[in-house]
Amino acid sequence: MILEDEAATLKWAEQFALTLKPGAVIAISGNLGAGKTVVSKGICKALGFQGNVSSPTYTIVHEYPNTPPLFHLDLYRLSDGTDLEEVGWDYFITSKGITLIEWPERLGKNQAEITHVIQIKILSDNRREITVEEKSPQ
Repeated sequence: MILEDEAATLKWAEQFALTLKPGAVIAISGNLGAGKTVVSKGICKALGFQGNVSSPTYTIVHEYPNTPPLFHLDLYRLSDGTDLEEVGWDYFITSKGITLIEWPERLGKNQAEITHVIQIKILSDNRREITVEEKSPQ
């Protein structure tokens, strides 16, 4: 799907969120500036969270109080060899919340729980191509 600007990306993310069920683990991939956090904002908004959603680049995880709970991970600064248990991985994937993961490439072998993969490709300053793959957790 081609989206013409940030507003269209936000709207798409809100619509996508309505298909999610508690326990969903969404991997959001794309280059720096592709719109991963915009997608996360749209998902959180559609699921009822009314607070500020920002990328947890330095904290690695933001937990947004909501029903279901929302967990937003940004693994960009995760160092190689970091044990995901240190950031609470088991808690996020077993809590029956919605988990959003920016930079899921850093998960290494821990990708079995992913239920959806969103790939964002930059086409121009404003235009993005978004593809979604639904996966069955293993």
